[in-house]
Amino acid sequence: MKATELPSVDQLKEELDRERYKARYNRVLRSTVYSLIVVAAVAVLVATIWLPVLQIYGSSMTPTVDEGDIVVSVKGTDFEPGDLVAFYLGNKILVKRCIAGPGSWVNIDKDGNVYVDGSMLDEPYLTEKAMGDCNIVFPYQVPDNRYFCLGDHRATSVDSRNSTVGCVSEEQIVGRIVFRVWPLSGFGTLQ
Repeated sequence: MKATELPSVDQLKEELDRERYKARYNRVLRSTVYSLIVVAAVAVLVATIWLPVLQIYGSSMTPTVDEGDIVVSVKGTDFEPGDLVAFYLGNKILVKRCIAGPGSWVNIDKDGNVYVDGSMLDEPYLTEKAMGDCNIVFPYQVPDNRYFCLGDHRATSVDSRNSTVGCVSEEQIVGRIVFRVWPLSGFGTLQ
């Protein structure tokens, strides 16, 4: 029988150092993975609950936002005339401009001028005015807990002027669009 060689003190120290390094490496790796998971979960939670990020499809809001733009919305229920809002219609999310709130009277003349409670709106964000796709009778009173919303490209937008969309209820609203993040050339706040 052959005698087994015992490791030297230096070899034992090396092996002990290697094991300690391995244990420390595993702790750091595990900690890093847990941290990344928590950060990702918090980011998803924030994006879902407070700041939904949306991509624009269609041309009903040109020139304010174009197809393919990526925007950030803020959840809330207090909307002012002129705010851009995102809302659910069936399984789609639409983006339109809030024109009037609950109880307001809306009128649109044949030239596309919009009046809220008898006062003509100043709409500097429009490039053209149009009556558009309209099948409701004006003057129109906005029902309680609803908002009258129009697209900025009035000639092509299907919005609250048409009973297909109608006035938007508070429950349908995803949030107020506040910021464009893409494309970078349009990066900034939206009005």
